Amino acid sequence: MRKFSSYGPVSKSLHYHVPREDLIQKGITQLLGESPDEEGGHYITVWAPRQCGKTWIMNETLHRLGKDERFHVLKLELEDLKTTEDVDEIISSIAEEIVEDLSLKDVRVSKLKELKRLFRNDVLDKPLILILDEFDALNEEAISGLAGVFRNIYNIRRKDPNPSAKKKYLLHSVALIGVRSVLGIENAKGSPFNVQRSLPISNLTYNEVRTMFEWYRRESGQRVDQAVIDRLFCETRGQPGLVSWFGELLTEGYEDYYPDHTRPVSAEDFEEVFTDAVDVLPNNTVLNIISKAKQAPHNEVVLELFKTREVMRFRFDDQRLNFLYMNGVIDRKRVPGSGSMIRFACPFIQKRLFNYFSGEIFQYMGEIFEPFEDMSDTITDAELNIPNLIRRYERHLQKNRDWMLEDAPRRKDLRIFEAVFHFNLYEYLNRFLANKEAKVWPEFPTGNGAIDLIIRYKETRYGLELKSYTDESDHRKALIQAARYGKSLELEVIHLIVFVEYIGDEHRQQYETDYIDEDTGVTVVPVFVGTGK
Repeated sequence: MRKFSSYGPVSKSLHYHVPREDLIQKGITQLLGESPDEEGGHYITVWAPRQCGKTWIMNETLHRLGKDERFHVLKLELEDLKTTEDVDEIISSIAEEIVEDLSLKDVRVSKLKELKRLFRNDVLDKPLILILDEFDALNEEAISGLAGVFRNIYNIRRKDPNPSAKKKYLLHSVALIGVRSVLGIENAKGSPFNVQRSLPISNLTYNEVRTMFEWYRRESGQRVDQAVIDRLFCETRGQPGLVSWFGELLTEGYEDYYPDHTRPVSAEDFEEVFTDAVDVLPNNTVLNIISKAKQAPHNEVVLELFKTREVMRFRFDDQRLNFLYMNGVIDRKRVPGSGSMIRFACPFIQKRLFNYFSGEIFQYMGEIFEPFEDMSDTITDAELNIPNLIRRYERHLQKNRDWMLEDAPRRKDLRIFEAVFHFNLYEYLNRFLANKEAKVWPEFPTGNGAIDLIIRYKETRYGLELKSYTDESDHRKALIQAARYGKSLELEVIHLIVFVEYIGDEHRQQYETDYIDEDTGVTVVPVFVGTGK
């Protein structure tokens, strides 16, 4: 029986997978070209974040192209050269592998400037389709140098009137697999490889995810409830590596979870596994994404993206956005009439990043309450009083603000990032409710700045929608939005937590008034938090 596999290229005989015929055929078509015998193929880049299926798709493309007797088809793995600094040493290694794999005689390449001769028609006996995997693992100088050679050969072939197999150079087509940095976005000298088309590798569709789990059901006899598939797709947005990882966890288990194969995989099973995936389980894809998100100056974009005031526009020419986009931290969403907006790659990644930054910034929160302090106005054996809990938090923030926020990340105008206060509240709630049969977790209903904290205490759910105050008009909209979100959570009451630098008693009385939404019937309880001194 097959298994789910989330690390490295999947095996068609051992692992559940998606055929992805359209992408494979696109790769074949671009490498062969529209007129293979006359003009030749295209020089392309194949890009996507880690564990999205780039290598597997190009392996399938390789196998199918390898059946065409008109061509040599060769795929080289370059990851082992990522620590090599000397460009000529890299070129020599690549050339040596080509020579060996094609059994070429009397040809030796040891320098970049000699590489072209390897592809001449007096060296090759038929056109070559060359695929270089992990191309972006090479250093920038090697990437630039190789891309320059390929570009030169491509242009010479374009001018050569002979058929593809009779041209001076027989490098029919090239595929560079990696992230999009191979285009030269990060190259201060500009990209020398501007002749290529690109083949982006998209996430799995909902139907493709559903098909994988249906395949598992047929082989194992164990059904996976529809709610599990729906939630899995929602949380991962079909990211192939994450989909298969959750498939592994749910069907094979791990140290703290032992699946019961005698019954269907339920929503409760998914919730248990998902909680561990957010909090404690290591995953190479996720760890890599976090490592990219925390790097300066890219971390500033991530922190800005957590703000609740407005969405951020996506611009590919912004190097920071490009870096985060191609490393699987963020995605873009097309908004008709407004262009493309930034959102996190998927809700699961957003939760992992929220947890990382909140824990990293606020490793210590100070004393949450005094010994023997009467807390009956806030928490009882039956319920929580959210307004009083938030007022306790505000007092804690004001009392400890100077040292607690001393090293907090700041914007260029030296103001603290809005998200920092959300992280701070989250950590405070976790510590206040520790050992009290409670759980706190963040939800992100839109994928960008909107954030809600959900508290479960004594089997009761409490919803806290977090906002920053801008003006009265936006506040009225926030009340309506909170009511709609409360309705989606099937809550009769939801709390709107509004952060503002300063608020006096007069404005508290004016704005901290319960709002009952006519359309939903949900009561919104606004509670303001003053963040300034």
